[in-house]
Amino acid sequence: MYSLAFIGAGRMATAIAAGLVSKEVFAPEKMIAFDPVISAGENFTATSKVKCVSSLEELNFNEIDAILIAVKPQVIKSALTPIANLLKDKLVISIAAGVPINVLSSIIGHQKIVRVMPNTPALVGMGATAFSAGEGATTEDLQLVEKIFASVGIATCVKEADLDAVTGLSGSGPAYVFEFIKALADGGVAEGLTRAAALELAVQTVLGSAQMVKETQLHPAVLCDQVTSPGGTTSRGLEQLAQNAFAGTVIKAVRAASERSRQLGKM
Repeated sequence: MYSLAFIGAGRMATAIAAGLVSKEVFAPEKMIAFDPVISAGENFTATSKVKCVSSLEELNFNEIDAILIAVKPQVIKSALTPIANLLKDKLVISIAAGVPINVLSSIIGHQKIVRVMPNTPALVGMGATAFSAGEGATTEDLQLVEKIFASVGIATCVKEADLDAVTGLSGSGPAYVFEFIKALADGGVAEGLTRAAALELAVQTVLGSAQMVKETQLHPAVLCDQVTSPGGTTSRGLEQLAQNAFAGTVIKAVRAASERSRQLGKM
């Protein structure tokens, strides 16, 4: 009996399976995957030690407890329609971005569904995931989903209506952070540092600062005050950020991405 089957064995599915194995949530033999792309399946197995098949006929859905859908949103209907009648008693977990629970339900015919929004740092075990339950999902189902995604970071339950905001914040957020790291490094290079040194220092600065917020549980504004001396170097730098609407621009980026997520969900 398999505890979990993956439909789609791409990078995110691979990271999740590897996380589940490394955290000993499921043994490799308790999971299985399907992907018609043989190279994707080979990478999935090499990384996670979980078997991947290239034909749906090789899956016995009677032996599977839960299904994790990890395909691109534009192909979710074609991926699920052929197996819809086999999923009627199964917990269906979907990480297909922007596909609402009601759309998934219309394909598979029930609401024992949990919609999940992970982000790319899950690929290195540092993900921030939010999930929302369909009406048919039980408390035990939600506990299972939390356990699955906690294996690659943190996981929290939200209302489905809030998943668009989650997309704008943590879903798209890594790109904003990457841009910030690049800008920090570029500033260092402009001041004479080598590219390698500037990038190494920028990465560790962002990583360490995030860890401080997490471990101290202090508000970022408090930590900012602690590093800012009156009339000092940091205050001069912060003055430039304020003059150039740094905080307002980030807020606008989150809101714009959230709105785009809402638009995509209606298509």
